[in-house]
Amino acid sequence: MDVFIFTTFAAMKNKIIAFTFFLHLLYLKNVAQLTYDSSLTFPYFQFHASFQIPYGDLSKRFGNNMSVGGSTIYKLKSNYLFAIDGNYFFSKNVKEDVMSQLKTSTPSGESFVIDNEGFPADLRITERGWNLTLNFGKIFYIGGNNKNRGIHYQIGLGYLQHKIKLYDAQQKIAAIKGDRIKGYDRLSIGGCVYNYLGYTYLSSNRFVNFTIGLEFYYAITQNVRYYDYATASIDTKIRHDMLAGIKFGWILPVYRKADGIFFYD
Repeated sequence: MDVFIFTTFAAMKNKIIAFTFFLHLLYLKNVAQLTYDSSLTFPYFQFHASFQIPYGDLSKRFGNNMSVGGSTIYKLKSNYLFAIDGNYFFSKNVKEDVMSQLKTSTPSGESFVIDNEGFPADLRITERGWNLTLNFGKIFYIGGNNKNRGIHYQIGLGYLQHKIKLYDAQQKIAAIKGDRIKGYDRLSIGGCVYNYLGYTYLSSNRFVNFTIGLEFYYAITQNVRYYDYATASIDTKIRHDMLAGIKFGWILPVYRKADGIFFYD
C-alpha cells in the first residue's frame, strides 16, 4: 500500500513539474512576442565617428578628414525621429599654403617660416571645423521581430564652419601673434544640408545598439575675415563645400522594460 502511494505521488509530482515547465515556456514566448511586436517611443544618445572625403571648394583647401560627435535623438512609436547632431572635424591635410609669403627657401628646395630668432619655426598647420544640425528622419522596418531597427534615413539643416588652424608651438612668429593670425586662417561659415542613409540596430536587451551608414554635407559658406594676408586681397567668394563619408555610431537608448517585463531575444 505504501509503495503504491509513493509511486502515485512520484508520478503526480513529475507531471506537475512538467506542466509547470510548459507554462513557463509558454509565458516566455508570449512575453517575447509582446515585446518584439512593439515599436517603442523613447529618446537615445549616440556617439559617432566618421571618415570623410571633401568635394567642391572644400577639396581645394583640405584633404580627407576625421569627424567625431554626438546626437540626442527622440524616436516615436511610428519610427519617425527628431535629432540634434553636433560634430567636430579635423585633419593634417591642408592643401592651401597660406604662409607662402613668409617662407624662406633653401638651395635644396626646402621652404619654411623663420621665427623671431632666425631659426626655422615650429609651425603646425591643420584643418579644424564643426557643424550643428537639426535632423528629421525615420527608421524603416524591414522585417524580423524587433520593429525598432531597420534602414535609417535622416535629413537636416544647420550650420557649418571650417578654418586653417595655425599653431606656433614656441610662440616665436611675430606675423601670427594675436589677432594677426585671423588674416591667415580663412575662417569660412555658412548654412548646410545634411543627409544620412544607413542601418540602425537597436537590440531588445539594450546592450548592442549601433548605426552605420553613409553621410553627406552640402554647405554654402563664405570667408568672414575682412582681409586675406596670403593673397593681399579681400575674399568675397561664395563657396560650395561638400563632405561625404562613412559613419559608425554607438547608441545608448533610454527606454525601460515594457511594463516591467524583460526583453528576450
